[in-house]
Amino acid sequence: MAETTEDNMLVDKTEYLTAGIHIGMKSCTPFMRRFVYKVREDGVSVFNLKMLDERLLTAAKFISGFSKIMVVSRKEAAGRAITVFARLIGAKAIAGRFPPGTLTNPSFKEFYEPDLVVVADPLVDEQAVREAKKKRIPIVAICNTFNTARDIDLVIPMNNNGKKSLALAFWILSRETLKARGSKEKFKMKIEDFGGETGPAEGDDGAEPEGPKKRERREYGKEQ
Repeated sequence: MAETTEDNMLVDKTEYLTAGIHIGMKSCTPFMRRFVYKVREDGVSVFNLKMLDERLLTAAKFISGFSKIMVVSRKEAAGRAITVFARLIGAKAIAGRFPPGTLTNPSFKEFYEPDLVVVADPLVDEQAVREAKKKRIPIVAICNTFNTARDIDLVIPMNNNGKKSLALAFWILSRETLKARGSKEKFKMKIEDFGGETGPAEGDDGAEPEGPKKRERREYGKEQ
């Protein structure tokens, strides 16, 4: 059974808001609109936290059913998070450039045949998505509002640019994947272990003296 808070979420709502996991982009594709809670005055889309939370749990349960998993991200912000996640669940991580032929060329020295591929951004990690599709390997992808869901089997709608956002997401995925596999051990890893160092999330201004972002978090938390 998933670990939940009083709001029946995987972590306290404040954790999500502080990490900026709900902050999207000004551009939004038709498919991703279904996950948007509102659009701010500055045009930035804000994800629906409940849907985001549900997708993280669904993804963890889905991932738990596979044994040969490859986790990919070319984004520097996700490098540490995917590496720790992969180590904990027994997966293979590729942080940085994805070598062409990794999934499709048996003669390539780094050739690997996973049962599942997880990417932190299907646009940036397009090569991995293309090869997984060619080999008919299921794909789980973290998608921001600008992403399309073409060739993706399971979308996790969230901010896939922020380091703290990605760290929190992979921390949750690690905990819930292990739990879904029947692990009885207490999950002792911290979000900081995944690269989510303490401090303001990317895009925040630290103390927030005028309070608009802090107020938005508070109001958003009450409305959902």
